[in-house]
Amino acid sequence: MTKIYVIIPAYNEEKAISNVITEIPKIVSKIIVINNNSTDNTAQIAFANGAIVLSEKRRGYGYACLKGLDYISKQKTKPDIVVFLDGDYSDYPEELTKLVAPILNDNVDFVIGARVNKFREKGAMTPQQIFGNWLATFLMKLFFNAKYTDLGPFRAIKYEKLLALKMQDKTYGWTVEMQLKALKQKMTYIEIPVKYKNRIGVSKVSGTVKGTIMAGIKIIGWIFKYTFK
Repeated sequence: MTKIYVIIPAYNEEKAISNVITEIPKIVSKIIVINNNSTDNTAQIAFANGAIVLSEKRRGYGYACLKGLDYISKQKTKPDIVVFLDGDYSDYPEELTKLVAPILNDNVDFVIGARVNKFREKGAMTPQQIFGNWLATFLMKLFFNAKYTDLGPFRAIKYEKLLALKMQDKTYGWTVEMQLKALKQKMTYIEIPVKYKNRIGVSKVSGTVKGTIMAGIKIIGWIFKYTFK
């Protein structure tokens, strides 16, 4: 039986996290929530809803994801597929089955949930997010002939392929690092259109000027690093 683990970074998501966890399909073997130094009841609610809850006090999306991977590496049983999902309920967790299907059926290595306009709720992505996604994917197409259209955080990847990427980014560049390294290692990948709605609460990245600027710098930095490496 295929083992699927879900990693959910979460910072102050007490109003959303139970919805996220309870709507994840039953084909998932383990749900791992990384409490990223929350000041609310995120951890307690996640645990009450059946998730494995880890603590990562260093703030940053990448730090949280790396904490989840470190936990998995120490388990006797390893997953076949790892899915990354945000804890803010902006994605539709039930669409996880769509993301893992190409890996299960077609032997694709890596699948990205693309937040396409026709399935996206009005206001779910800020103008700066839309522009940032366009710029990053345009540059990857220009430099690497990539077919990406989005840096969507809802994604699935074979565990062995994920290990081969040797992920490093600690903060905003996690998604683009994964996509760039997948290109460099010639992994097979596709995008699957997914629905996307307004998140519960305020974004910790695009909801602030500082977060938007820092994310943009980090994303563009990763692209140029790999272009001229």
